Amino acid sequence: MESSLKYINKKFPNIDVRNSTQHLGPVHREKAEIIRFLTNYYQSFVDVMEFRDHVYELLNTIDACQCHFDINLNFDFTQSYLDLIVTYTSVILLLSRIEDRRVLIGMYNCAHEMLHGHSDPSFARLGQMVLEYDHPLKKLTEEFGPHTKAVSEALLSLHFLFVRRNQGAEQWRSAQLLSLISTPPAMINPANSDTMACEYLSVEVMERWIIIGFLLCNGCLNSNSQCQKLWKLCLQGSLYITLIREDVLQVHKVTEDLFSSWKGYGKRVADIKESKEHVIANSGQFHCQRRQFLRMAVKELETVLTDEPGLLGPKALYVFMALSFIRDEVTWLVRHTENVTKTKTPEDYADSSIAELLFLLEEIRALVRRHIKVIQQYHLQYLARFDALVLSDIIQNLSVCPEEESIIMSSFVSTLSSLNLKQVDSGEKFEFSGLRLDWFRLQAYTSVAKAPLHLHENPDLAKVMNLIVFHSRMLDSVEKVLVETSDLSTFCFHLRTFEKMFTMTLEEPTMLRYAIAFPLICAHFVHCTHEMCPEEYPHLKNHSLHHCNSFLEELAKQTSNCVLEICAEQRNLSEQLLPKHCATTISKAKNKKMKQKQTPRKGEPERDKPGAESHRKNRSIVTNMDKLHLHLTELALTMNHVHSFSVFEHTIFPSEYLSSHLEARLNRAIVWLAGYNAATQEIARPSELLAGVKAYISFIQSLAQFVGADVSRVIRNALLQQTQPLDSCGEQTITTLYTNWYLEGLLRQASSGTITLAPAMQAFVSLPREGEQNFSAEEFSDVSEMRALAELLGPYGMKFLSENLMWHVTSQIVELKKLVVENMDVLVQIRSNFSKADLMASLLPQLTGADNVLKRMTIIGVILTFRAMAQEGLREVFSSHCPFLMGPIECLKEFVTADTDIKVTLSIFELASAAGVGCDIDPALVAAIANLKADTSSPEEEYKVACLLLVFLAASLPLLATDPASFFSIEKDGYNNNIHCLTKAIIQVSAALFTLYNKNIETHLKEFLVVASVSLLQLGQETDKLKTRNRESISLLMRLVVEESSFLTLDMLESCFPYVLLRNAYREVSRAFYLNRVAASTH
Repeated sequence: MESSLKYINKKFPNIDVRNSTQHLGPVHREKAEIIRFLTNYYQSFVDVMEFRDHVYELLNTIDACQCHFDINLNFDFTQSYLDLIVTYTSVILLLSRIEDRRVLIGMYNCAHEMLHGHSDPSFARLGQMVLEYDHPLKKLTEEFGPHTKAVSEALLSLHFLFVRRNQGAEQWRSAQLLSLISTPPAMINPANSDTMACEYLSVEVMERWIIIGFLLCNGCLNSNSQCQKLWKLCLQGSLYITLIREDVLQVHKVTEDLFSSWKGYGKRVADIKESKEHVIANSGQFHCQRRQFLRMAVKELETVLTDEPGLLGPKALYVFMALSFIRDEVTWLVRHTENVTKTKTPEDYADSSIAELLFLLEEIRALVRRHIKVIQQYHLQYLARFDALVLSDIIQNLSVCPEEESIIMSSFVSTLSSLNLKQVDSGEKFEFSGLRLDWFRLQAYTSVAKAPLHLHENPDLAKVMNLIVFHSRMLDSVEKVLVETSDLSTFCFHLRTFEKMFTMTLEEPTMLRYAIAFPLICAHFVHCTHEMCPEEYPHLKNHSLHHCNSFLEELAKQTSNCVLEICAEQRNLSEQLLPKHCATTISKAKNKKMKQKQTPRKGEPERDKPGAESHRKNRSIVTNMDKLHLHLTELALTMNHVHSFSVFEHTIFPSEYLSSHLEARLNRAIVWLAGYNAATQEIARPSELLAGVKAYISFIQSLAQFVGADVSRVIRNALLQQTQPLDSCGEQTITTLYTNWYLEGLLRQASSGTITLAPAMQAFVSLPREGEQNFSAEEFSDVSEMRALAELLGPYGMKFLSENLMWHVTSQIVELKKLVVENMDVLVQIRSNFSKADLMASLLPQLTGADNVLKRMTIIGVILTFRAMAQEGLREVFSSHCPFLMGPIECLKEFVTADTDIKVTLSIFELASAAGVGCDIDPALVAAIANLKADTSSPEEEYKVACLLLVFLAASLPLLATDPASFFSIEKDGYNNNIHCLTKAIIQVSAALFTLYNKNIETHLKEFLVVASVSLLQLGQETDKLKTRNRESISLLMRLVVEESSFLTLDMLESCFPYVLLRNAYREVSRAFYLNRVAASTH
């Protein structure tokens, strides 16, 4: 195919298809596909050719009619004429920039001829046109030679206007341009002009007219000094002008290249070079000063109009002038920033304060839309009570007025006279496009040479009609005028520059409050669409939404970062008030009272007292917190500026972006505050984390009225997500972290004997070990920490913690059942013969794994005790937060009796358990055991195993007496090896198992008491002191079992284990404890 393309390009347009099969073989094979793919392209070239024909026909007709053009009189007629020339030239220039135009047209025609047997009818003329416009400007200048008079006349009418619109900032300032308060008495006077539409005509459009007009009709530059002055002034304005979208014309280079090829244009080439040097040296600063002036002037205008929106009526022209001036300066900057790549003064093409101009433009637009009825009411009265009367007088004073023109103008008067204020109040839609079209027609009628009524001889008619056109547009086309004067959809085709400006804005602290202008500007991109190109719509829509999203995402990200930084500072201040930091202060105060000098520890930093950060000797000293608050103020202003806006058919809510970012950042911050380190198994105490979270939340709540986001929802969602195993981003939460840490860090050590449960302290306590530096378990498990943990994790998190604890419990139960099955025969005999001492003496040694059973049951007890402590913390927190719910739950639980249906009982207990209320039967444990799938065993066998498990435990209790750690500590109210947790395990597991098998719990616990009592009583007859070293301490377990259970009583215990033995055991334990303490103190 490559060789075929080269051949077509070489032979174009004289391609002999029939005799070139060797070269065009690939084209022949793919002819159908080529036709299908290239038809749209080919037809577009045909459309250009037909457009060219119509343009020349129209231009020749205009010349034949000797039309008179003057932008100040027949504005619409002149504007349309110049637009036609510029559009046509732009199309031809763009055509010449398509490098493959010959190949596209030639290949399509070859395929067409191969398919149909003849060339396309348009190919011959199209090929000739493409050849003619290989050097487009030379051909265009030849074609426009005859039109020089009309074009130069139209361009010269721009002279006064163009000079006035190209004044510098100092001239604007001295004229107090756009100021409403410079002359207070004239504040309510209507802002009028003889050429209303010219006042907000785009300077870039005028530059395009002048540059392209004199490029095509250059003959007048050597013969007419006025043309030469206007042309030189225009050359000193810009280095680039826009042809369409991102396609530009490099003014000086193109003009110089064209003029250099002709004789007699040496002076003009010198003028071009001089003008280029002038632009490079001065235009950057010239436009920079104008932008600076506009920032001040438009801000003043916006402030006055916001305060007094009634002035929008008489001063509407000022509004559209301000918008047009801003648009001109922004588009000039965008064109040159995008295309001027090499320059010695890059600062001329960069403006870090551009956001303020964009913001003011959006503010003015919003103001006009908000008070559109004010504008309509004013201009309706103006049209009906002034314009109609003036027009009527002018029509009557016309010396000549043909019938057709008279009918048109009379219709103007009658249309305007019929207007009344009720139309505005009732919301009636106005439609004056017919009137404006008639005026356009009238301009054409009165601008030809042979017309009986000449418009240039009746300038008053033109002035009043231009005024009427503007006033009518204020009734039915305000939105169109806004687009005409302030559309910045050019950014859609200069996205790199757009992004660069946004980045510069974020780097400039004083401009942050205006950054919302960038997402708002994305709404302008809808004006780039055209009904003739529907295929562009999705592409432009995606561009617009993508950049709007990226801008808002970045703003929300910066705002949330700033909020979280301040939260971190607030948390640091809050941390200074934690109880752990007061010890030093108390110690200093005590030593000062006792007049002792305390030497600080080596390496210990000197701590400032809380509040020291607020003491300042000088207000000019700015702290980090001050900077952050100032930064947040600016960001809050921009994020809270608009509630919502539309981009294409999408409605955008900036506050939602901030909410989502704040939520995600708050989630990460809470996890970060936990300080979990998997390698060292370190984590923050729940109480400290709770204090930090409260500091974060209290600050975020204080932002509610400033940032515009629903901070209550943000906090609620973030905290709720932290009660789940994973947050919305799939990251671990504090629920997961604390669950893992308590299981791996605390309960595993408690199982291994390095941590013990101290019921007297209601906490787990670390046992001191020589050479080991253990953490203080009591700092993580006392009552206050459990409350804090419950408050952080909430009912959902505590349920997740319970489920994980229960998983470990059930894994131990599975192992216990295996041990029971292994010892099934022996246990059956023990159960039948537990009262026969001789037989028991021979059966007990036959049990295997008795120590393992006790160990595993102790682990279960430790886990269930920890869960009970966590549940108690949850109950206290729940009672504090929801007393009105806790009351009914506790009342409902009290109604449960032994006769209540078990399903109802478990449902009520599940409700109570979710609120932290303790239950006789743990529903979570029942559910966990129920989920254990028995392989082949029947329910009867499972029940038998459960019964024998209690027998196994009861028979194994005497073995605990041999362990030195089985001594009962009065100080801790427990044992160092945590065997006091056995009671919790025995009661809870028994209740769960026999509830599951629908058996009487009390009966089986009585059986356990009897077997355990017999086992311990038989221990009294043991002669081996090693086996009975802690017999009294183990005896106390019987009392603990009864205290733990609601199913057992002391009377039941008395019937099988005399209370006198417990009394003696308590006495012996107390005596041993105090003797050990005396011995230790003496030592």
